[in-house]
Order: sequence, then C-alpha cells, then structure tokens
Amino acid sequence: MAKPDDARMGRILASSATGTSFLILIQLASRIFTFASNQLILRTLSPVVLGIAAQLELFQVSILYFSRESIRMAIQRQPIPSTPDNKQPSLQSDTAAADSQSVASQAVVNVSYLSLALGIPSSLMFTMLYQRFVPEEAANTAFFYHSVLLIGAASLMELSTEPFFSVVQQHMLYEKRAAVEMPAAFLRSAVTSFAFIYASQVNYDLGVLPFALGHLSYSLALVCGYSLALPRGANTTRFSFLLTRIQTRDPSNYFLGRFSRQLTSLAANVFLQSLVKHLLTQGDTMMLAALSGLEDQGIYSLASNYGGLVARIIFQPLEESSRNLFSALLSPDEDEKLKNIKVRTARDHLVDILRAYQLLSILIFPLGPMMVPQLLHILGGRQWASPKIGDLLSVYCYYIPFLALNGITEAFVSSAASSQQIRKQTAWMGVFSACYALAAYMFLEIGNLGAYGLVLANIVNMAVRTFWSYSFIKSYLHRNGCSLYTSEVAIRPASFILCALASFFLGRGFGLKLGFFKACAFSGSYALLM
Repeated sequence: MAKPDDARMGRILASSATGTSFLILIQLASRIFTFASNQLILRTLSPVVLGIAAQLELFQVSILYFSRESIRMAIQRQPIPSTPDNKQPSLQSDTAAADSQSVASQAVVNVSYLSLALGIPSSLMFTMLYQRFVPEEAANTAFFYHSVLLIGAASLMELSTEPFFSVVQQHMLYEKRAAVEMPAAFLRSAVTSFAFIYASQVNYDLGVLPFALGHLSYSLALVCGYSLALPRGANTTRFSFLLTRIQTRDPSNYFLGRFSRQLTSLAANVFLQSLVKHLLTQGDTMMLAALSGLEDQGIYSLASNYGGLVARIIFQPLEESSRNLFSALLSPDEDEKLKNIKVRTARDHLVDILRAYQLLSILIFPLGPMMVPQLLHILGGRQWASPKIGDLLSVYCYYIPFLALNGITEAFVSSAASSQQIRKQTAWMGVFSACYALAAYMFLEIGNLGAYGLVLANIVNMAVRTFWSYSFIKSYLHRNGCSLYTSEVAIRPASFILCALASFFLGRGFGLKLGFFKACAFSGSYALLM
C-alpha cells in the first residue's frame, strides 16, 4: 500500500503536469492571437509606432512587476495544506483540515490585496515620470497621452484580479485560469486589430491608441472572467475573496488580524530583489529607450517578440508550473523539517528539465539563425525584411537557451531560499548588474555592435545568473542529504562540439555575422555552466 507522503507527492506531480499543459495552452493561444493580430497590422505599421508601443508595454510591465511580483513569489511559498490521509477519517480531523485550508486560502487572498495597494502609487509615479521624460517624437503621436492614461487604468484593473489569481495558483486551478485568460487574450488581439484596420480604412491616425484599447479590454475581460469563474469554489472552502479578518487561535501571526507576518516578511525581502531583477530583465529595453531612436526600438521589439515566441510558449509556462511544484515539495512540514524524498523528487524534476533544455538548444543553435530570416521575409513583408532585422533575429536565437536555463534555476532558488538567502541573492544581483553594465559597455561602445551588442550583453547577464543559481542549488541539495553532479546534468561534450560545427558551417552558408565566434563561445559557455 502506498505511503501517505508518496500518495500526496503523486497528486502534486500530477497537478503540476496538468498545470504545465494548461499553462502552455494559455501561452500558445495568447501568442497565436497576438501573432495573428500582428500579421494583420504589421504591413501597415511603421517601426516608429511599434517603438512607441514597446515603450508603453515597458511602462505597463514596470507597474505590474513592482506591484505584484514579490507578493506572488511569497504566496507561492505557502501551498495549500493537505488533507490528512487517515485510514479512518473522523469528523474532527476533517473539520480541522478544512479550517486549516480556509485560513491558508484567506491568508493569500488578503496578502494579494497588497499588490493593488502598491499598484496605485506605482501607477501614478510611472505615469508622471513617463510623461515627463517621454521623447518628443512619441509625445507628438496622436492620442499618446490618452493611451498612457488608459494603460495605467488597465494596469490597476489587472492588479484587482490578484486575489483570484492567488487562489488559482495555490489550489492549482489551471483549467479555470485557462478558461479566463484565453478569451481575454483573444479579445485584446481582436480589439487591437479591429481598431487599426478601421483607422486604416477611414484614413484616420489613431497612433498607439489601439494598443491601449487592447490592454484595457484584456484587463476588463480578466475582471469579468475571474468574477464569474471562482466565487462558487470559494463558498465550498469557506473563505472570502474580500479583505477579511482571519479567525485563528494565534492572532499574533497576522498584522491587523488580516495579513500573514510570514508572507509579508518574505514579500518584503523579495521586493528589493525584484527591483534589481527587473532592471536586469528589462535593462535592454530601458537602454534602447534612453539611447536609441524609436525606429531602432521598434526593430528590436519585433526581434524580441518573434525571437521570444519559443520562450514564452514553452519555457515560461514550464518555469511557472515548476516553481509551484518546487514550492510544494520544498516547503517545511509543521516541525520545520524537509523530507528527503521530497527533496529528491524536486532534484530529479530539475535535472530532467535541464537536460531537455540542452537537447533543445542543440536544435536552436544551428537551425534557428538559418530559418528566422526566411520566415521574417514571408511574415513581415518588404518593410521589415531587411538584413539588419534578420541578423538581429538570428543573434537572438542564441539568447533563448540561456534565458530558459536561467528561468528554471531561479525558479528553484526562489522556492527553496530562506529570507536570509534571498537577501544574499539580492546582493549578488548587484554584482550581476555590474557585469551586465560592463558587457553592454564593451559590446555597444567599444565593439559598436548596436542592438546585437545588447543581445550579447543579455547572454552574459543570463550566464552569470545561471552560474550562481546552479551553485546555490548544489549547495542546497548537499545540505539536505542529496547530491547533484555535473555528469548527471550535462549532455555529452561531443554534442556541444557538433552543435558548434553545425552553427559555424550553416552560419557561413547564410552569411551570419560572427558565426565562428558565436558557435564556439556560446557552446563553450554552456559546457562551463553545466
């Protein structure tokens, strides 16, 4: 007969696998809708307008990231308590388990309201700063200031759905999330496309207003969808989506009787790290916005959107579901101890993903740069089919595997690290920022590589972050009675050599810049990291 721990882990792994499928489905549907929308408007869309749209997207991402990222990471560290696996369950044990689940759910709902509390001043601050320092060319675009205000309002509406999102993540209700987010993504794409097409037919300049209307419709759809999909579940588990006082035997664990001290403390520790991490993640877009024209920003936006499709469709959902799985497996029990079998399960899951990513990179490195320029000529038309954009997309292909490796290793770190270790990681993030700034200076100023240099600097950034995370994981597993050897993670060196040779010869055949340097240096970096 299966042990209770084995049965519980089986349920967790099954939920994680199902969740990964739903998250991939969400990303796939979202990207298909966005891709179709872009294809409808791309041939009539100038690089300048796309550059302004990229700035507005950075504006919205900054509001959302600073407001909710640290809260979400803290909430993921508190999975829902399990129902005891008693052979003869009693009414008393069932009631105690239900109360425990109710308190845990209400705790994450209450803490998620802090995202909206942070979002209001963040939205006001970023709106004023952006309108103050916006380039004149963007400010003179039709309906620009209206678009900024609409996106600020859309950000607040999206933050208001965080109580629903926190429950979805905690209870792994990924099918409900898919049922809400997929129609919302379709509505955003449809509104954006319809507005651009209508404006083109009547010869009326809407500027970037269609993008703002798309974001607003997406946020409105999220609010309506979650409001309709989730309240029924809340009634059966005895918690409220409103900010409610928590009834518990130990009220000292909660601020004002509502906010968990443990979760808010963890969120506060993660908040500073999220600031530095956002600068590292969005540093390329910020540097382009500060140092380049809108046309270059539009070209880079196209390259990152098309080049990052694989990362958004496959890697991002897998990273998110793995973070939830790691949090469930690596959370201490009531006696503040970790069970060895859970640590081994988390380790095996990480090893499988790292090996799969390496195998996928062997296909991406040689084939991606060869195929992308050809697809761009078909999809973008003559306006976008330039050697500059094609080469930039080709270089971007080398960045994707590094992005994937960093994502999954940092997902493990964020799930396993204590508050003290998170503060230590934040300090190291400062070192990573210095490495990124130095690499960007060398590639942009000394090497004069332009947008290519930004991609190469991002690769350096992801490489040093992955190396630190991998070192932390090895140390963490060793402290908890497990081991992680390079031979278990890395695929054979001969595979990297074949990948480098294939990249070199295919690169020469299609005239890619820096072909030999990229093939050898990037494959060598992979071998060192693993």
